[in-house]
Amino acid sequence: MSGTRKPGQRATPAGASGGMQLFDRDGSRKYLTVAERARFLRAAEQAPREARTLCMTLAWSGCRLSEAIALTADRVDLAGGVLVFATLKKRQDGIYRAVPVPPSLLEALDLVHGIREAQRRRGRGSAARLWPWSRMTGWRAVHAVMDAAGLSGPAASPKGLRHAFGVAAVSSGIPLNMVQKWLGHAQLSTTAIYADAVGAEEQDIARKMWG
Repeated sequence: MSGTRKPGQRATPAGASGGMQLFDRDGSRKYLTVAERARFLRAAEQAPREARTLCMTLAWSGCRLSEAIALTADRVDLAGGVLVFATLKKRQDGIYRAVPVPPSLLEALDLVHGIREAQRRRGRGSAARLWPWSRMTGWRAVHAVMDAAGLSGPAASPKGLRHAFGVAAVSSGIPLNMVQKWLGHAQLSTTAIYADAVGAEEQDIARKMWG
């Protein structure tokens, strides 16, 4: 029946890009909660070094897996505290966005991938991919850490980390237009789904109103 949806699903806003939602057709959550993301990052600490830094990058930047795999040393701005991603889902090439990330991530990237050393070479590391892996190899590395963290279901994926970043950003009071920029969304209506936070995140928002 037109207009009918399962509990836990929200109506798709008119003009929303691809009808992206935080729940699948069975009402299962497609993003990691704050606690689940913390479990994932703890498990990543025990993973091989390159897998650990990939997991950290996905969790703390909200980038797409393909965007992380394409990251080169020259796009790690240690002084500016940002990672610069080529936004791969735009219709034209050459669209970049800078995403602020924690110092701990930048330090880990430099330690494991030799960012400073690469940037001293000709081209400043423009040819030095941090993870010279296929997308499938990257996916398997992330999935292995999800398994180690005891996480499963639709949220236990690189996309689940990206959604978790969006929910956490909106729950923390980051303006939607800033979250849109960091995630590389073409339309603000796509980013607006993260305002539909649930569970612990929604309780945190409600407490601000009650207080």
